[in-house]
Amino acid sequence: MANRSSKGKPPSAQRTLRRLFSAISAVSVFVVAVAGAQQPDRAQTELLARRATERLQALQREADRLALQERTLLGELRKLEVERQLRTAEMKRLDIDAAKVEAQLAATSERMQVLQTSERAEQPELRARLVEIYKLGQARYLRLILSTPDLRHLGQATRTVAVLAKLDRDRIALHQHTLAELKRTRTALEQRRNEFTTLRSSAEKAQAAAQRAVQARAELVRDIDQKRDLNAQLAGELQMTQQNLQAMLRDMASGTSGRTVLPAETAALPVAPVRGDLPWPVSGQVRRSFSRGSSSNGIEIAAPEGADALAVHDGVVAFAGTFAGFGNLVILDHGSQTFSLYGDLLEIAVRKGARVEHGHPVGSVGPTPAGTNGLYFELRVDGQPVDPLQWLKKR
Repeated sequence: MANRSSKGKPPSAQRTLRRLFSAISAVSVFVVAVAGAQQPDRAQTELLARRATERLQALQREADRLALQERTLLGELRKLEVERQLRTAEMKRLDIDAAKVEAQLAATSERMQVLQTSERAEQPELRARLVEIYKLGQARYLRLILSTPDLRHLGQATRTVAVLAKLDRDRIALHQHTLAELKRTRTALEQRRNEFTTLRSSAEKAQAAAQRAVQARAELVRDIDQKRDLNAQLAGELQMTQQNLQAMLRDMASGTSGRTVLPAETAALPVAPVRGDLPWPVSGQVRRSFSRGSSSNGIEIAAPEGADALAVHDGVVAFAGTFAGFGNLVILDHGSQTFSLYGDLLEIAVRKGARVEHGHPVGSVGPTPAGTNGLYFELRVDGQPVDPLQWLKKR
């Protein structure tokens, strides 16, 4: 047996397997014709009709669950949209307020600059006058008397000096007071600017979070829509199959079944509507997963030697024998170019051409090429390998 544990099936095994599937497809019309010519079994048809009904009910429950989930998500999406709009409006308001503060801060800084420039320009003159007044000191009246030729002008000179000194002091005090007020205003405006910066940062984070939440909910809604579309498609296919089964049962009851010729596929449930609900071929952990485009087209399930390998769906045995790279191999044809493969079998329990119901053994688990016990399982839909884990029941 070729080594498939690390490098997958050899290229020659892949080519041989493709030729085998081509041969199976070529003779499928003949198999269908032979199967259609056989008298359908009433008990089997009734069982299939019940299974179709049960699956339809399961699909309906799933459709109801998806619809409820979508309504909930749409409600959340509307709330998140409102929240996002509120955050956007809040950011606009903060931007307007911040712009006003920036304008006030610029005007205050400009005014302070003007006052400081004026102060620097007036400082020499003020300083000279203050020095002169200081020099007069307590003896200013005596000096004024000595410097005034006319005593009648003494009072006027004294008052003039006093007024000038007061004006200079008031001028300096007002200048300093105004400058201090402007500094306090600028400090307050800078604090408000920092607060706006913090608030805007928080608003941006909240808006980004709301945007991410909206996108996440929108993606979930799109995903649910796709699932609902698939659910409706599968339900439609299953309803058609159910109608064909019911028609077959009516013909059997009226004894006119020979008058209605139905293809063999109408006497079996299609695989597509039971996607995600197929039983596992054997209990065990997945040792190797499916990898599209690689040499491994299936999965390997660890299981004890001798455990039953069970059919995952009704079908006809298209191949049962030894196959290079797969050991003992059974291929079930489920119709519509859908096949399931069971490889590395210790023993084969079915024969080519036999009809096998789901859950019935097709063989027993044997050793893999790596020397461990397990089952190689592959599923092909429309003739192409698919990931079996997307079709088997979740566990």
